[in-house]
Amino acid sequence: MSFALSAAVTGMQAHQKMLDVAGNNLANLNTNGYKSSSISFSEMLSQTLKRASQPTATTGGTNPQQMGSGVQVSAITRNMTQGNIVATGQALDMAIEGEGFFVLNDGEKNIYTRVGSFAVDADSVLVDPSTGYRVQRVGIVGESEGFQIAGDSTIRVPYDTLLPASSTKTIVLSGNLSADTGSATTNALSSGIRYTVSGAAASITTLITDLDQYSGTLGLADEIVITGTDKDGTAINTTLSVTAATTVGDLIDQINATYTDSTATLTDGLIALADDESGYSRTDINLAYSGDASLTVPGYFQLTTAGGNAMKSVDTTIYDSMGGKHVMTAAFVKTDTANQWDLVLTSVSGEIASITDRRIEGITFNNDGGYIGLTGSSDYSFGIILQNDLTRIQEIDAFLGTEGEYDGITQFGGTSTAVITSQDGYESGKLSSLGVDNQGVLIGTFTNGQKKELATLAIGLFRNPAGLESVGNGCYMPTANTGDAVIVQAMSGGAGTIHGSSLEKSNVDVATEFVQMIQAQNGFQANARTISVANDILRELSTLIR
Repeated sequence: MSFALSAAVTGMQAHQKMLDVAGNNLANLNTNGYKSSSISFSEMLSQTLKRASQPTATTGGTNPQQMGSGVQVSAITRNMTQGNIVATGQALDMAIEGEGFFVLNDGEKNIYTRVGSFAVDADSVLVDPSTGYRVQRVGIVGESEGFQIAGDSTIRVPYDTLLPASSTKTIVLSGNLSADTGSATTNALSSGIRYTVSGAAASITTLITDLDQYSGTLGLADEIVITGTDKDGTAINTTLSVTAATTVGDLIDQINATYTDSTATLTDGLIALADDESGYSRTDINLAYSGDASLTVPGYFQLTTAGGNAMKSVDTTIYDSMGGKHVMTAAFVKTDTANQWDLVLTSVSGEIASITDRRIEGITFNNDGGYIGLTGSSDYSFGIILQNDLTRIQEIDAFLGTEGEYDGITQFGGTSTAVITSQDGYESGKLSSLGVDNQGVLIGTFTNGQKKELATLAIGLFRNPAGLESVGNGCYMPTANTGDAVIVQAMSGGAGTIHGSSLEKSNVDVATEFVQMIQAQNGFQANARTISVANDILRELSTLIR
């Protein structure tokens, strides 16, 4: 009778635990990232009343006689299957679809969680706000830009860091240049500097030394150097000696004597140089002053109209190394060679010291209208020297498309539609918002419109994730049966995909837990009835002696 009582007690205890497990699962029905548990029972050690015997020549063998002593909980197993992923709209909420755990650190050791509800603390560190544990990263993303510290796996969110400006290095062009016969244009240049005397426009009779733009003491070897190219590309290099009697008209005459296909004029104080005939032209001019005195001369002459057998203007905003904005205007001009164009830099706004390379020559197309590269010795870059950075040439490469493809500039019949689609420079800016991509790369958007990769979240993988030990707050610690964590990036090494602005919900199934509770209740009641019956029998025995 004692066996029945003790076995029934173990049965009641085991089914109480079964009810506890189901109750805990239901209690965490809406806990983000919660993994449900299931319970398993096993028979306890039996008492052998009679051992088995083997057959003899005259009798058969007998089986053992054993009396069971009850039931025990053999395992409580955590169900690590995927929970539903729901959108939250919070930028720093993240969910893992597939294998893996977010890696946190409490200052001494790594801790693992499926709950990706993160925030930025007062030290600009990405943390789990419920525990204060710091989110960990993997790889070197963000280190070269200074967002992260090499050797430190903590993720720093640079709200207090200014993203430095970056000068434009490349412009990208696309669109069509018409293969049809176009209207020829006449090359015309302007100094951009209005020469004045006491604020009034200078005339051809004005002495150079009387100009408002002239300063210092005239020396014996002062001169104006005139350089450039004639219409056919012939190099120009001549000088005008400046004396006390030299006038602006003398400078105009010297220019006219040097250029064979162009005419220089002075209009409202501006020096202009225009070709005598329309069509493709490489006419260009630059002025420089040398001597004891000083004369302000243009860093470059603006091309008010680029000469070509056809022309298509393009423009964009570019940036210098300090983040200053400059409007750059260029023009495609059709050359005298079939299926060939030049791209010439016509003007750049702001304080420009000089333009060192203003023409990309020999942009060539095949008979199908596809771009096939440059001819001659020209390269793909313009060169600009800014007044605020006189020691450096800012080279700007023009990407015209892949040679032999149609992904950039083309030459088909119809309208010319070529444009500058993008450039890679930007002004300085501050971090304004955060997001994460499917590979767990934290991406920051700055006030200047730039997006930068800040860090890559670390994902921990285990051979036996069901062996992890829960330490509360949705966090787990590895045990002797999980194996060491393998730290990887999302979508690599078997790790799952990261979903931004989302959280993983509990994987508890309500119907299953209700069934478990009914089974626990039935099991408890059956074992309680065993005790009740055994008690009645014992009471009956006690009446035999009366």
